[in-house]
Amino acid sequence: MDAHEVNRVRAELALFVADVFASVPRKDQRAKSDCCLRGLMMDGRRKSIQAMASRLPDGNEQSLQQFVNQSTWDAVPVRRLIAKRMVPQVGADAWAVDDVSFPKDGRMSVGVAPQYCGALGKQANCQVAVSVHAVSDTASCPLNWRLFLPPQWADDAVRRRRTGVPKDVGHREKWRLALDALDELATWQLVPPLVVADAGYGQNADFRAALAEREIRYVVGIRGDLTVQPHDAVPAAPAWSGNGRRPVPRYRRPPLPVAVAELAAAAGRDAFAEVTWREGSRSPMTSRFLAVQVRPAGVRPRRLAQAAAVAEHGRWDGVLPLVWLLAEWPDGEDKPTRFWLSDLPDTPIPELVRLAKIRWRIEHDYRELKHGLGLDHFEGRSWNGWHQHATLVTAAHAFLTEQRLAPKADTADSPSTRSSTPSRTC
Repeated sequence: MDAHEVNRVRAELALFVADVFASVPRKDQRAKSDCCLRGLMMDGRRKSIQAMASRLPDGNEQSLQQFVNQSTWDAVPVRRLIAKRMVPQVGADAWAVDDVSFPKDGRMSVGVAPQYCGALGKQANCQVAVSVHAVSDTASCPLNWRLFLPPQWADDAVRRRRTGVPKDVGHREKWRLALDALDELATWQLVPPLVVADAGYGQNADFRAALAEREIRYVVGIRGDLTVQPHDAVPAAPAWSGNGRRPVPRYRRPPLPVAVAELAAAAGRDAFAEVTWREGSRSPMTSRFLAVQVRPAGVRPRRLAQAAAVAEHGRWDGVLPLVWLLAEWPDGEDKPTRFWLSDLPDTPIPELVRLAKIRWRIEHDYRELKHGLGLDHFEGRSWNGWHQHATLVTAAHAFLTEQRLAPKADTADSPSTRSSTPSRTC
């Protein structure tokens, strides 16, 4: 937005700030949040405090630096109010879980470490954050964030003290951070219609089991090497000799577990049906898909299924849970290329495909959050500063989303939205 567009929505922005920053106790701090949001939304390549202050007529660099980096206002209640406000507006079909990276120099920014950096597609020095977004075919918005602390930060007392990492915060795997974010949203009385995620999360049997334990349905990506039993496979137990424990039923007879890529390819291309799931920027998004029921195999899925059955029924009959395997075989490919698991009840393939592909919205959000609103432009180093910056960027994104969703809205898209085109692989 240029300065004229920002000024045109000043009154609406003031009402928005009064609502979502109502938990911020001081009037001057709420005024600074209004100022920061205007700076984040205004056109400009850099969204650092210095750059924003130079563009704002009321921008005071020292004051804004203190508000974002040193002020003690609590970002969590602000995120809660944003989430509760935006979920009904987005009309979410799903909540998307993913993580985003921020390349960084040095080693003193909170959470920075050499690790895989998705922004660069390789190992690099960076920060990583896990986020949960409400998504529909037409809108989306971040609901919650978790900053990932690599293992080397767990016992690094010097860096933890200098960046203000809370004592009770340590290293947790990204899939656990995603569950933590979902659990916090549940305490805000917000429950997902279902969760979608890529293979970085969906391949993890513990993540899928944790969603099932929370009674959250899912459609998650997996790799082609994940092994499954056919839906009609039956476990069997050897005859008991009368000594020792009774043998546990297992899938001991053929068919043996098979990789999902092999199972889908064996069905043949003719078994895949053509599905169009949405209109792309240039043409309808269409490919060929197959959905079959399977039972995820392997040691970890078996142990998780056994633990869940024993906890609920006191015993386990050896039967692995049924889920849907969705496979995609695009035109021009000699084999299926993408795979998902879902525990949704009987669902038409077009709807299952639409939900599997709806994760493109989170990539759209990341582009706008980073390139349009400066999510990755934070120049501070502290734990509180990062979370306050991410919350302010989330608020700016939420306000722009409201403007786009408003009836007869005459608001130009942000620069990042105008220039970004969803990937045709989603």
